[in-house]
Amino acid sequence: MSDWIAAALLVAGGFFCLVAGLGVLRFKDTYQRMHASTKAGTLGLGLVCLAAMVKAETWGNVTEAFFVFLFMIATAPVGSHLIGRAAFRARIAEAPGTAHDPGSETFRSHTTPGAAPSRPLPGE
Repeated sequence: MSDWIAAALLVAGGFFCLVAGLGVLRFKDTYQRMHASTKAGTLGLGLVCLAAMVKAETWGNVTEAFFVFLFMIATAPVGSHLIGRAAFRARIAEAPGTAHDPGSETFRSHTTPGAAPSRPLPGE
């Protein structure tokens, strides 16, 4: 029975990893690609780690898969946030039709000491 459960988890995890890869290839801008890789990739890896835990023969194997999952959960949101923040401050092109928050320019223009000044938006 555990073989079938592990197989189902592996197939589901592989599917979500495939969706994450396709999202990175198909989406138009950095923010959409970042979202696809973080959300679907983390879910896919989580399901694969869960399958490894189901089929583990020792508690050492279970804890190893668990720590891989914890590391991914801890690092993926932080990396995604930093990439998004850097793209926003560098004024990376966005997909057409992207809505903007009226207060976003205040955040964008606030730079840390020693940082390069931000470039103006086209048309400013």
